[in-house]
Amino acid sequence: MLGETLASLRLVMQEPSALLPLSLVVGLCFGSFLNVVIARLPRMLDAQWRCDCAELLQVPAPEITPLSLSHPPSACPKCGTSIKVWHNIPLLSYLLLRGRCAQCKTPISLRYPLVELLTAGLSVIAAWHFGFGWPLAGALALLYLLIALTFIDADTQFLPDNLTLPLLWLGLLLNLFSVFVPLQEAVIGAMAGYLSLWSVYWLFKLTTGKEGMGYGDFKLLAALGAWLGWKMLLPIILISSIAGAVIGILLIVTGRQQRGVQIPFGPYLALGGVLALFYGAHINQWLF
Repeated sequence: MLGETLASLRLVMQEPSALLPLSLVVGLCFGSFLNVVIARLPRMLDAQWRCDCAELLQVPAPEITPLSLSHPPSACPKCGTSIKVWHNIPLLSYLLLRGRCAQCKTPISLRYPLVELLTAGLSVIAAWHFGFGWPLAGALALLYLLIALTFIDADTQFLPDNLTLPLLWLGLLLNLFSVFVPLQEAVIGAMAGYLSLWSVYWLFKLTTGKEGMGYGDFKLLAALGAWLGWKMLLPIILISSIAGAVIGILLIVTGRQQRGVQIPFGPYLALGGVLALFYGAHINQWLF
């Protein structure tokens, strides 16, 4: 009976009419969770670093309010009112509340629904591209982690090891079963991804005496190489470099970025990774 039920469920899930709406709902829910990760993980790490530094220097630990991804419950940053469950429904609550806190009417950042929409949209594209199966599950995990890393890096210019290293190992684990590429290509991709940006970093530093990027960028490209293989590294680097240069120039021209101020490179690597995930074979065919 259970086997027949699972077989029937599998047949239903293979139908786009069922899979695509489900992926949309899953994407919205995960987008809401990613908003929590983006907002809280940097603060959690900062608190941990402060405590570690205090312990190393043998000074009293700073008084820090305990914070995790689940505690304390989400609240309005202006009035401190806890957000009720029915006010926290992805996207729908934002629309019903007209983008304002239910208590004090303070505007809610537009980023929250945008992250939910982005996550949902990429989930639907992944479901359409891969269909039901392990490649879809892996693609969703990759996309969700890239979204979190993108916004964290944009806010803090920091790519936490708590996300980049699990992303790397998860890619190798999946490709142990050749979910995306053979394991040999994944291992070479991880090594080549790290060493390529590591080499650029040291060449730039020895030439100019300045640091052109952070170690998190090396690890992120290594993770993308572990997921997509070494053949996708060139498209990822080209896309991220071109996108970073164009957007950087636009920000300087419009006065939103000063010359000489570093911009985070992680979001552009993530963009290259997303495009390589869906269209990497076509991009390589066009390049070569």
